[in-house]
Amino acid sequence: MKGTSKDFWEERYREQDYVYGEYPNIFFQSELEKLGPASILLPADGEGRNSVFAAKKGWQVTAFDLSKAGKEKADKLAKRNAVEIKFEVTSAKEFDSDIKFEVIALIYAHFDAENRPAIHKHLLQFLKPGGILIFEAFSQKQLDYNSGGPKDLRMLFSKEEVRREFSGLTLEYLEELKIEQVEGKYHQGQSSVIRMVGKKI
Repeated sequence: MKGTSKDFWEERYREQDYVYGEYPNIFFQSELEKLGPASILLPADGEGRNSVFAAKKGWQVTAFDLSKAGKEKADKLAKRNAVEIKFEVTSAKEFDSDIKFEVIALIYAHFDAENRPAIHKHLLQFLKPGGILIFEAFSQKQLDYNSGGPKDLRMLFSKEEVRREFSGLTLEYLEELKIEQVEGKYHQGQSSVIRMVGKKI
């Protein structure tokens, strides 16, 4: 859930614990391990758990989040794991880079509904032709569960919205499924998610 206000995320990430855990998202981990290390962009990466995992696997990591507190915890996690990540404090709309990345991973990056299609289009311009997008987010059915995520239906996803908003990709995998979340204190229990892997045309 990354679409709420900057103040919300500053408060959440100021908590002492790593609120979504220190270990990577399971789907992200499994997909990344199928690929050889290259350059990767992780938008809205919070406290850096996915960035640090990628760096440990030899990837050149660029990440960002709205939250300064998130960056501070990401930097600490990277230092503790003896890896380097480039982690910026910025919004998805304002992110810019001279790099075209081999992989972009959107893991629970729930942007405001009115801006989301434009944000996705903006971020995809940083993906190389032939590059891979790894995506996991809560589906609209997540409102039936209390395991985390936005409470605004418009910030959740249907498979049709994923197809539409990532129409510049060839979808290699797209599934809506129920999983058991074990990601820190705020992603716990049965959840309804959408997972997708796409390749830039």
